[in-house]
Amino acid sequence: MPLRIQFKKLKPSWHLFKSMFVFVLTMIANINYAFSQQIQCNSQVLAEISQSITLDGVLDEPSWKNATKMMLSYENNPGEGIPAPVKTEVYFYQDGKSLNVAFKAYDPNPELIRASLRDRDALWADDNVGIIIDTFNDERGAYEFFVNPLGAQADMKMDDTDGWNEDDSWDAIWDSAGQITDFGYVVEMSIPFSSLRFAETEKEQVWNVAGWRNYPRDVRIQMATYKRDRNIKCNLCQFQQLVGLQNIKAGNNFQLTPTLTLSKQDEKPEVPGDWQSGSVDAEPGLDIRWGITQDIVLNATINPDFSQVEADAGQLDVNNTYSLFFPEKRPFFLDGASYFDTTNFNFVHTRNIAEPDVGAKVTGKTNDHSYGVMLANDNNTSFLMPGNQGSDIATLDEKSEVAIARYKVDVGERNNIGVLMTHRQASHYNNTLVSVDGTYWISQKDKISYQVARSETDNPESVVEEFEVNKKQSDQALSINYSHSTRDYNLRADYSNIGEDFRADLGFETRSNIERVVLGGNRYYYGDEDDTFTRWGYFGDWDKTYDQDGNMLEEEYEIHGNLQGKKQFYSNFGIVHRKRLYDGEMFDETQFMQFARFRPRRNIELGAFYRFGKQIDFANTRLGDVFDVDPYIEWDVNEHIKIDLNYSYSQLEVNDDRIYTAHQTDLRIGYQFDMRSILKFVVQYTDIERDPDLYIYDDIEDRPDRNSRYFSSQLIYSYKINPQTLFFIGYSDGGYQDDNLDSLARDQRTIFTKFSYAWQL
Repeated sequence: MPLRIQFKKLKPSWHLFKSMFVFVLTMIANINYAFSQQIQCNSQVLAEISQSITLDGVLDEPSWKNATKMMLSYENNPGEGIPAPVKTEVYFYQDGKSLNVAFKAYDPNPELIRASLRDRDALWADDNVGIIIDTFNDERGAYEFFVNPLGAQADMKMDDTDGWNEDDSWDAIWDSAGQITDFGYVVEMSIPFSSLRFAETEKEQVWNVAGWRNYPRDVRIQMATYKRDRNIKCNLCQFQQLVGLQNIKAGNNFQLTPTLTLSKQDEKPEVPGDWQSGSVDAEPGLDIRWGITQDIVLNATINPDFSQVEADAGQLDVNNTYSLFFPEKRPFFLDGASYFDTTNFNFVHTRNIAEPDVGAKVTGKTNDHSYGVMLANDNNTSFLMPGNQGSDIATLDEKSEVAIARYKVDVGERNNIGVLMTHRQASHYNNTLVSVDGTYWISQKDKISYQVARSETDNPESVVEEFEVNKKQSDQALSINYSHSTRDYNLRADYSNIGEDFRADLGFETRSNIERVVLGGNRYYYGDEDDTFTRWGYFGDWDKTYDQDGNMLEEEYEIHGNLQGKKQFYSNFGIVHRKRLYDGEMFDETQFMQFARFRPRRNIELGAFYRFGKQIDFANTRLGDVFDVDPYIEWDVNEHIKIDLNYSYSQLEVNDDRIYTAHQTDLRIGYQFDMRSILKFVVQYTDIERDPDLYIYDDIEDRPDRNSRYFSSQLIYSYKINPQTLFFIGYSDGGYQDDNLDSLARDQRTIFTKFSYAWQL
């Protein structure tokens, strides 16, 4: 059946749409449709020097004397474009293959510099310096490269189409070094052009660039080479420019990465019982990355090892009706992942592709056009089954094929429009989705984003029977968002309508059969770095949700405050009140909640989230009293040892009777020998105690266990030269306890090792 875009099944509640429409018109009436300010960027010619450098944190090469120099003259947070409190110099030059960068970061008290040996992307508690580069000069997105005083790296992609949004899942191959000195510290970077994407042209290139320094003391100060104006929505348009880079090439743009994974897993089919010894499983694989042009990259993988080495962060799953979200961490899917993002919905969540044998992906950007195509198979076909009061996961005992395609074109200075197609097919199942989305800036402060989609699904009999859905499902989804943003406040109005039979089986959309409107906003106030609070404000919204038959599902009001100040303190706190329909009954829930974090000492961060109030007992369809608290500690014992401890506690009572008490602990200890070598130990433990006599059930088989306990542990050693050249060896085990066992018992254990090496040809 051909896929058709239509909307006849949506049943909008026009009084909700009218409320949002009147709100938007009121805001637009006060808009100045012409941009009030044109941004003029200072430019400097990038030095071209053939001499390479030795990365050692010592600026003794003659090339640095002739490099392009900039000063980080401005403090942009908490101050706004005021003179920087300390001196920082940044130097740039290119040698035909790489962009070379050096920082001299002066400090009046070098003994207060914060720096530890760190794993990748984990340096944000330290002093650090970095550069942000917009290589396409389109003021929409950029690359970020940061280094701490000991040479630890962090890299990210930054999107500036609607504020400063960062994605640290992106990893590049580049080199760095750092050294603490008697005047502060020095950092050197060498970023190969093969790690960047930029326009393919014989003309002189212009890159927007900023040097950046994070200076964490009692207050975290951010300094840069540009003077930030908070009245201007865009950030990249305020950067300085590097001019030059004529005829630069990506260089070695073909990368071959063979991998070998060895593992042995033992299990206990019955507990208590004997171990069933598994055989050694050897899995060779091959990853290919080819820069076809400077704009287009091909990724391919054969027999990949998509196992995730380190355990996901623990999440306490109790009294919850929706599926938990876990982020993607696998390299093949992370490279170029942003090319598949859409405006308002999460229609591509590649962790749905669990066990592929092969995969191929092409991503690129040519002038104003960005595009991506991904193909893969999957030996484990599972997907979300959404609803308006909860979601579940369906699993099929058959293989599937996956195809994803995305195209987006930039229009004008900041607008864009795009289309997405996803398709998943097995012998008795398929799901196809087509979506159109875009963003239109009415003025510098006012934006409308939209997305419309249609899906069609053929379900196998197992899904029809288990989830009581039709053999064929087809429906559509719509989302429209308006926002008005200034330096001091933001106003927004959102409208969404998702049909009952709409499914995004390759995405993460947990709700269907809803129509929802949201009106909200926030207000900011700014202080100085010497004030007790450097920033504060409040935010809130009202939202109302119906099903497609016009029945109200929820109406919610919430108001929150936030504070930011000394000791790197941050807190938000507020109250939420909602009327909520569940299982045919309407309930009133009112909850108070707060999150806070601060650094009592330079090497310790403490934080906690808590909430209490009325909440539905979903297992028994009644109102209860909930109390949740989630404290954590991050402790850099010294420059080698780091300890992260996260704890979650939850309890629910009805009429002073305790229905359940749940605890979860996630402990991670790391010993960093040097920048490449680290040993990690992870322990996760969950303990849920229920009172079965307080549960309502019809069948004795539905009676819950009084005790449910789970644990897992991991010991992993890793040696990483770069994100693709690495070695792992580790051990993991896990077990459980229920009412049939007197104590915790292990039921699985695994030992594994992985090798990979990246050749650039």
